[in-house]
Amino acid sequence: IAHITTVRKPTLQPGRHKRLIGGGQMKRVLIVDALNMYFRAYIVDPSLSSNGQPIGGVMGFLKILQKQIRDSKPDRIVIAWDGPGGSRKRKQMDKNYKAGRKPIRLNRSIRNLSESEEIDNKIWQQTRLVEYLNQMPVSQLLLPDIEADDVIAYATNLPYFDGWQKVIVSSDKDFFQLCDDETVVYRPIQKQVMNKKRIIEDFNIHPNNMALARAIAGDVSDNLPGIKGVGLPTIKKRLPFLCEEKSYTIDEVVDFCDNIDSNLKVYSSIIENEDVIEHNYKMMQLYSPALSYNAKQQVKFAIEEADQLFSLTEMKKMMIKDGFGTWDWSDLIQIMRRITVEKD
Repeated sequence: IAHITTVRKPTLQPGRHKRLIGGGQMKRVLIVDALNMYFRAYIVDPSLSSNGQPIGGVMGFLKILQKQIRDSKPDRIVIAWDGPGGSRKRKQMDKNYKAGRKPIRLNRSIRNLSESEEIDNKIWQQTRLVEYLNQMPVSQLLLPDIEADDVIAYATNLPYFDGWQKVIVSSDKDFFQLCDDETVVYRPIQKQVMNKKRIIEDFNIHPNNMALARAIAGDVSDNLPGIKGVGLPTIKKRLPFLCEEKSYTIDEVVDFCDNIDSNLKVYSSIIENEDVIEHNYKMMQLYSPALSYNAKQQVKFAIEEADQLFSLTEMKKMMIKDGFGTWDWSDLIQIMRRITVEKD
């Protein structure tokens, strides 16, 4: 898989603004958590290639992408992959990070591949999908030893996108902490648009304090145990000040628990497990992404400066070879053409 595929810096055109989710007018960038979307497609899409091999990860991803861009009509698209090896920085902090995850397998009652063949096919499909996206005018980012979460967090906060609406496409709650007046998270499985207001309403936690709250609650999917019996509903009720815009520190939360006139176990548990909260916070927070200076420069260059054209003929040849060239890709093609024209 190519480590980084880049695009040309677009010319900002004041007359080409679009209506955004919830009102207002601004340019829009769609930022896709690629592995999250790919796995969703890989698991559920039963499509087969012309040689009888599963191809649903590729075709399903492109179908989901087509729907997303049809609905959001973005001016730019950023595709962020988890790099080979995952996050080296987080694994150095916790060798058990993400350990114990079950392998992703096809959701099929009838299977035509062995487990090892499925693994090979899954890797081939992901590689093939990267090749498809290389033909499109998108910023496709894949950096060794760096997770997509950090790339997305850094890209979202680039000065280049100031004044743009940023739509992060992912089912991962980690991205709630990035929501602000310009940034929303679209959760395709849940069909939810989560913005700052909705997160505060649903969780009584401000995005500025979401990483802290989740550090207390823990994240089973990443093998980061939290404080037993203290989930987000309990935090919502017992630490109500986290709904404020102020970014609270762990020390301030512990001080609150230490001074409150209450015998509830939740408060003593937080005090006794301050080290757990500190560890989880370092692992979960995206306010300061785990990117080296060199990695930041690569992301910045890919989004702001570098070239990539729309190779429609090559993409169509690939689709015919893989057995889904007859699918209606007109919306995908139309928007990719528009993005290419606007970049010139």
